[in-house]
Amino acid sequence: MIRFDIISAIPDLLTSPLSHSIMQRAVDKGLLDVQVHDLRSYGLGRYKQIDDYQYGGGAGMVLTPGPLDTIISELKNQRTYDEVIYMTPDGVTYNQSIANRLSLHGNIMIICGHYKGIDQRIRDIHVTCEISIGDYVLSGGELPAAILVDSIGRLIPGVLNNESSALFDSHQDGLLAPPIYTRPAEFKGHVVPEVLLSGNDALIEAWREKHSKSTQKSEE
Repeated sequence: MIRFDIISAIPDLLTSPLSHSIMQRAVDKGLLDVQVHDLRSYGLGRYKQIDDYQYGGGAGMVLTPGPLDTIISELKNQRTYDEVIYMTPDGVTYNQSIANRLSLHGNIMIICGHYKGIDQRIRDIHVTCEISIGDYVLSGGELPAAILVDSIGRLIPGVLNNESSALFDSHQDGLLAPPIYTRPAEFKGHVVPEVLLSGNDALIEAWREKHSKSTQKSEE
């Protein structure tokens, strides 16, 4: 089982992505434990403040270090984490190899940034891994965190109905999946390649290998 502790300023953003389909079945089977922690409940003062203006000026608010440090330290006192991950555009770009590695862990904490991000000192003190899901900016780290949990969770043995399914996903072997077809065999004048109807496993495998695409993109 893998446990995820996710720290978020807006935890409701994570409710739907992690409460349906494969992820929900994984939770129901006891293979995945996802706990979302509301950063606002650790906020300071009467108004539970969690953000402030950045030193040096500039647009955008920053999540202050106090509330984050309190909740992170509290969670660390309860268990040992294999990784404390911060979702950030300037992190290492996420890929299947990283997902495979993280799927071998038992306890993972994910910090979701919001507004302009989090105080650098939290990154220096607590964060062990910084991950980006791509070269673009979102409103917060919640959706990237959900992507992380989904991509890792489906690799846990027993989560997928077909145990070997995850092993043949795109990117697992440096290739993208070949074209796939289902019934009917003919649709609007387009037919399924004859080899896929042949029942010859060797020929089918050769066809699929031929039509798989490399994940390596040529530079323009």
